[in-house]
Amino acid sequence: MEGVMMRGQKAFAVAVRAPDGRVVLHSEPLTNPLYTSTWAQWPLLRGLTLLWDALGLGTRALMWSANIAVADEKDGGAPVKFEGPAAWTTVAVSLLAAIGLFFVLPTFLVGLLDAQIQSDFLHNVIEGIVRLLILVGYIAAVGRVPEIARVFQYHGAEHKTINAYEAGADLTPEAVQKHSLLHPRCGTGFLLIVVVISIFVFALLGRPPMLIRLLSRIVLVPVIATFSYEFIRFGAAHYGNPLMRALLSPSLALQKLTTRPPDDGMVAVAIVALRNVLVAEGLLPAETVPAAEPVTVTAD
Repeated sequence: MEGVMMRGQKAFAVAVRAPDGRVVLHSEPLTNPLYTSTWAQWPLLRGLTLLWDALGLGTRALMWSANIAVADEKDGGAPVKFEGPAAWTTVAVSLLAAIGLFFVLPTFLVGLLDAQIQSDFLHNVIEGIVRLLILVGYIAAVGRVPEIARVFQYHGAEHKTINAYEAGADLTPEAVQKHSLLHPRCGTGFLLIVVVISIFVFALLGRPPMLIRLLSRIVLVPVIATFSYEFIRFGAAHYGNPLMRALLSPSLALQKLTTRPPDDGMVAVAIVALRNVLVAEGLLPAETVPAAEPVTVTAD
């Protein structure tokens, strides 16, 4: 909320625009074995890191940003504490709702047509198409909500900042704004690849009874995610290849729904987050973190 999270190999940082206009920065070293162990870098297994980013690290960053962005004006602007059992219950319910919407619902809906679809493979292809339509429709719908539209602007700021850094440009709002809103390693593209690969994985299972079919859609999510991660990692590393660019073009097209042109203030927030990570990686001197805006650094 009102900010950007950046992750490197050694640390992650979250920079948020507080209600009073300050850029508040939080950073932590990555000490979890998923980041530090040798086995965590093995192909396929390293996809677990991505899942942890989304479910663990990403959730904590979201809750921390909510504490900063939703301030209690009656208490002198002190952050509202979105934490504890209530917060994690909210996250758990949201996760279950997402699994139900994007994995269980398409299976159930297409399952109603079991008698009309003779081919198991065609059945799974139709299920995948329904899943994709629900995903795209959901993203397009929530993008109309003003608060989510701002999140998508910060998403665009994140992409522009990373693209600028990888191009060797200066990390200033003016220079960063010249770069693309799209990036081949984006999580939005990852979602699309998950849907496509799920078609082939589920096709191998045929058409078991409905209960087993529904359970397989849930249990196999981590497996599909690891293969999807390897594909997007390989694709980003070989993005200069025309064939790979063509294969990744649908995922980049989908990013147009989840990114919006950011303003300079949003880009400045993304720059603060990226600079902090680069300092932790030893790629920038520490004095470059504050940038041109007032920054308050917080720590647990």
